[in-house]
Amino acid sequence: MGTDSKRTRNNGRAGFFFRIGNAFSEFGKRFVDGSLGTKLSHFIFGAGNFYHGQFIKGLLFLLVQAGILAVMILCPTINNTPYGWKALANLSLKNVSEGGEFDFATGEMTVGSDCKLMVLFGFVTIALIVIYFLVWNLNIASSYKADKARKVGKKPTTFVQDIKELFDGKFHVLMLTPTCLAATVFTILPTVFMISLAFTTYNSQDMNKLGTNLFGWNGFQNFSSVFTGEGSLGFEIKNRFLPVLGWTFIWAILATLTCYFGGIILALLINKKGLKGKKLFRTLFILTIAVPQFISLLAVRNLLGEYGPINSLLLSWGWIKEPIGFLGLQAGDSEILAKIMVIVINMWVGIPYTMLMTSGILMNIPTDLYEAARVDGSSTTKMFFKITLPYVVFVTTPYLISSFVGNINSFNTIYLLTGGGPTYVGYQAGGTDLLVTWLYKVTIDQGSYNTGAVIGIFTFLITATITLVTYRRSKAYNEEDTFQ
Repeated sequence: MGTDSKRTRNNGRAGFFFRIGNAFSEFGKRFVDGSLGTKLSHFIFGAGNFYHGQFIKGLLFLLVQAGILAVMILCPTINNTPYGWKALANLSLKNVSEGGEFDFATGEMTVGSDCKLMVLFGFVTIALIVIYFLVWNLNIASSYKADKARKVGKKPTTFVQDIKELFDGKFHVLMLTPTCLAATVFTILPTVFMISLAFTTYNSQDMNKLGTNLFGWNGFQNFSSVFTGEGSLGFEIKNRFLPVLGWTFIWAILATLTCYFGGIILALLINKKGLKGKKLFRTLFILTIAVPQFISLLAVRNLLGEYGPINSLLLSWGWIKEPIGFLGLQAGDSEILAKIMVIVINMWVGIPYTMLMTSGILMNIPTDLYEAARVDGSSTTKMFFKITLPYVVFVTTPYLISSFVGNINSFNTIYLLTGGGPTYVGYQAGGTDLLVTWLYKVTIDQGSYNTGAVIGIFTFLITATITLVTYRRSKAYNEEDTFQ
């Protein structure tokens, strides 16, 4: 199966480049063999559809072309920042003006450039250009399709027929198109914009020096500052990046494994034959899922706080003389204790998820495997490691990977329990801060959006690499149709 999967992937790569070559070949063929309307469609959207009597479709294509060209040429402005070709020119962030000067002649305050909007509108304009060429290709393909229908003696499809086809044979296109557009507007564009900030001087310090919302490009300086200590955060980011990165990995590994194997063991105990009250036990553990996680975490934070019930009880019994900083909420508290506590508390809110999922998987393991193992004289422990555990791991590998990645980005657990503490004087990142909570502090508390974007990119690269490499090497991917 592994060899077949590799062969399939290699054929897929070859097929990808083959399809690209075919696309260029098909494009040239359409221009040469197409009708006059198809040739005109290369310059005027909808010309081919008008040529074949498809007026509504042709009008829609023409309106898209006219609208995008109007934006590109007329360059409408929002908050004194233009779209269109001027937005592309403004992407360099060279011709910016500082505001804040009072004009005594008009009695108004001059408004400076908004570099955030200049960058954002520049990327929106690039997206419009991409959409323009996509629609350009669609309008040519539509005309060429009508050409082929004419050649075989058929009439080109009408607009009504095309609409009916969208609800029938091309229903998947109708459903996926809004999703793709929404993903582009609300996911891809914001992501590209935030990534671009990592290559700028966009932070509160530079903005105060230059003027309102003014910043410039500085290349890879922000990335190098992580290792050299240069930049807006100085040596803070250099001295804290590797410790925070190391703790992020330790946290993700321990949080994932404790919840994963704890859930498997709990599911085995609850599903054990002869155990009475199985439904009651399942209900009790599922209650931790039913209660919103942030409520559970805040409740535990109050219980373990410096003046919480646990410390008050220990003080009244005389077991301790001073409150214990379980969660490192105060400077000087034990970092090791805070880390242990967040891992233990995370087990309380995480194990029931794995238990619930594993319970269904255990019920589907073929009983023949266990019966054959018992005939061979295998012990319960050996059956667990040879049958139960491999089967569960095989089925839940994607969940295990996603859980690990989710723990790397586990903002709620750390922020609501410890706030990243215990804090250190002169450092933004505390003892239990993960990369994601540190990113939040850098951007929200300090306003260093460029440095926050750098940390976000590093986090993404780490999680994406681990996810892709681990999943592609797992049996769940290479041997998805079998279980051994």
